[in-house]
Amino acid sequence: MSNAASTSDKAITNFWKRYTATLQQHGINPRYTQWYVLWAERYIRSLPNRRLHTHTADDVANYLTGLHNKKVLDWQFRQAVDAIRILFLMLGTPWVDDVKWEQWLGNESSVDTPPGSSSLCGSISPDQTPIFSGNEVVDEVRQRYHCEFAALIAEIRQRAYSIRTEQAYESWLVRFIIHAGGRDPRTLDESHIISFLQYLAVERNVAASTQNQALNALVFFYEQVLKQAIGEMEGFVRAKRPKRLPTVLSRGEVAQLLQHLSGTKKLMASLLYGTGMRLMECIRLRVQDVDFEYQQIIVRNGKGQKDRVVPLPKMLVSPLRKQLDRGRQIHENDVKNGFGEVYLPKALARKYPQASREWKWQYVFYSARISTDPRSGVVRRHHIHENSLQKGIRAAAITAGMNKRVNCHALRHSFATHLLESGYDIRTVQELLGHADVSTTMIYTHVLNRGGKGVVSPLDGL
Repeated sequence: MSNAASTSDKAITNFWKRYTATLQQHGINPRYTQWYVLWAERYIRSLPNRRLHTHTADDVANYLTGLHNKKVLDWQFRQAVDAIRILFLMLGTPWVDDVKWEQWLGNESSVDTPPGSSSLCGSISPDQTPIFSGNEVVDEVRQRYHCEFAALIAEIRQRAYSIRTEQAYESWLVRFIIHAGGRDPRTLDESHIISFLQYLAVERNVAASTQNQALNALVFFYEQVLKQAIGEMEGFVRAKRPKRLPTVLSRGEVAQLLQHLSGTKKLMASLLYGTGMRLMECIRLRVQDVDFEYQQIIVRNGKGQKDRVVPLPKMLVSPLRKQLDRGRQIHENDVKNGFGEVYLPKALARKYPQASREWKWQYVFYSARISTDPRSGVVRRHHIHENSLQKGIRAAAITAGMNKRVNCHALRHSFATHLLESGYDIRTVQELLGHADVSTTMIYTHVLNRGGKGVVSPLDGL
């Protein structure tokens, strides 16, 4: 008897795990998973002693009609509809397309009134526009317009954009809706976008790059998600990014900076200077990308989704081998404890289902602890967080008494400048840095031609 109960409990657990995974496949934010599960459970409990495969489209319609009559909040009703829809999609129910889901999702006042043709998840009547205030503002926006956010995330992931792009675009949409007083984004137009961008520039005094990122996020949302043309946005001028010279450290300053670092941080900072890699390229380095035989490192999916090869400094061979030895031991322990997986892009994960546990795919600079993937919910060991190195380099620069603006990217600038000082041609430097255009690399020649190296001060002629 107990064995039968145990088997039943296990089946139920597996069912809800499968449902949770399906929610994530449909772009539902993990923070709302528990509410979707709750709505699905309520629906199932509304028909006791009935197995799901015996349910009909009429059963769903009757339940939703009853739920609508209970006067639940609009966003809650749409969430319930979406939860039930995904439930039957997961089960592969043959009649699932017979249910007028869009009509239910677009309903506010009457079940018999079909939604507008431009509706994604239904419209919000003006008198229902909420007043957002306090610390709950962001969650309120995300909950109320969860369908729009889910569609935005789905479009971003279809294009294989990074999780940082996803987070940034989602954040800008939240801020835009809040700035518009919580109004439905489908009722807003280019004039509201211009007002928001001007607010960022005038009142918030943001950098040009920040304003441009906000513009890109909103244009993407309206054109790719809502399929609404933005127009020319007359009267708005896109902010221009100022052209600034990079911060370059002398060889002595680089050596001084590295002396105030130790352990993994020193190894990573040395790689940034010794190879010219960007911060995240170093952070995401995998075991198979370090080629000791050819004394090179393969940078995968760099800026612009391009691979390139950079030199492996000889003095870092021994420290890197030790880092890999420690990582391998930790990986083997993870495997013994039932973990050992690492993130792989979806295409690779499908093509090589067992690759995520292989040593060669693990990160060189692994996290100290296992964590939950924010997208898939899978528990595994990720790479080290970039803030660790960023804070370490800033602290080392302060300790060393440096007055320059020292950060991780300054080491990349120093790498390029010192190569040009050593006589390497600019095309070689361009390839090592992964620049698409040589004009981007030319900025380092400007640095070389400034100051005492390019011009003799007339004061020295007196």
